[in-house]
Amino acid sequence: MAAREKKSPLTNLIAGGTAGFMEALICHPLDTIKVRMQLAKSIPRNAAGAKLSFVGVGMKIVQKESPLALYKGLGAVTAGIVPKMAIRFTTFQFYKDFMIDKNGTPWKLNNLWAGLLAGVTEAVLVVTPMDVVKIRLQAQRHSMADPLDIPKYRNAGHCAYTVVREEGFGALYRGVGLTSLRQASNQAANFPTYHFLKGYLQRTQDIKELPGYQAAIIGCISGAMGPLVNNPIDIVKTRIQRTPNPEGLGGWARFKEVNGAILKNEGWRAFYKGVTPRVLRVAPGQAVTFAVYERVSSWLDTNSDTFKLTATAK
Repeated sequence: MAAREKKSPLTNLIAGGTAGFMEALICHPLDTIKVRMQLAKSIPRNAAGAKLSFVGVGMKIVQKESPLALYKGLGAVTAGIVPKMAIRFTTFQFYKDFMIDKNGTPWKLNNLWAGLLAGVTEAVLVVTPMDVVKIRLQAQRHSMADPLDIPKYRNAGHCAYTVVREEGFGALYRGVGLTSLRQASNQAANFPTYHFLKGYLQRTQDIKELPGYQAAIIGCISGAMGPLVNNPIDIVKTRIQRTPNPEGLGGWARFKEVNGAILKNEGWRAFYKGVTPRVLRVAPGQAVTFAVYERVSSWLDTNSDTFKLTATAK
């Protein structure tokens, strides 16, 4: 079999990390709004009693806490985004390459299974502790414009240290099962959709590399799939990760308690709180991620001899 070019882990690290950083920088305010809506025990309303949209919630945060409050938890996200994206793209390709029979034929639905396993891997290694810290920071309702309004957690590092000191190291992995389920379902929907649409556009246009705007469009479409399916999981995960578990209450018991409380006090519709800002956060985020990843990856491949990034496989 002829030699074929494979992206090295370093290519995935650089391209994925760059893409992830740009995604976080552009889309993090929507994530903060999503978390606030998910944590609300009742529907957010304005002074006149009218229901607030996600834009209204964002404006309320800005008015009460300053525009910088929309970027609470960004440090935790950026600190984890490079390894998360490196793990996502590298392990997706690893699992996909593994799912080939002895004749070189890919397994059926290999993009789906590789995406699912990549989602679990990133959830366990990076996403869960990053989410715990991010949610704790985003849940703090203090004014960043008032120097006398001192929050419990000053930044991502201080938050992680405080959580470990007060609750133990295991607290950073609170909700790991739900996070793994969320990430697995996200990537199991994300990667197959993206690669199906990418292959279709490449065949119909007879081109090897998609223009950046096309990668962004299909990235946006694929990114919307996961949140529409797994928002209930994200709601329960967010509630669990916000506060310490009551003493003596295990993970499964906590899961049932939170589920029961939501159904009893807020109704089943509460499981779709924040779905609009979540779609508006994840979909354009994936548009940015795939567009930047494809561009940076292509540039690195073109200059692979200079940077020695290309690995050759038989």
